Amino acid sequence: MTSEATFMGVPRNKIDWSPRIDYDKCNNCLECTKFCPHQVFEVNEDADRKFVVKNPNNCVVFCRACSKTCGLDAITFPKKNETTAYIKLIRKEAGGNE
Repeated sequence: MTSEATFMGVPRNKIDWSPRIDYDKCNNCLECTKFCPHQVFEVNEDADRKFVVKNPNNCVVFCRACSKTCGLDAITFPKKNETTAYIKLIRKEAGGNE
């Protein structure tokens, strides 16, 4: 399952919205990876870092649900207001509505 190809008329691959993992806080419980239905994360039990953000464009823009499963606040996202402003800028440059 993947996210839509566009969001608000902007190609999804132009929008920087995906989880950031603070490995210093993470305890590798993997609750976020179990929760996310979009295959954003990849789990590798044999690696030092047990999971990574493998498919950032699969993340649904403005969804932060995986971070809510993290009791240690090891997952963060870009600032929503900055992402919204960037989307509006791209739309304006493309001749669309804000």
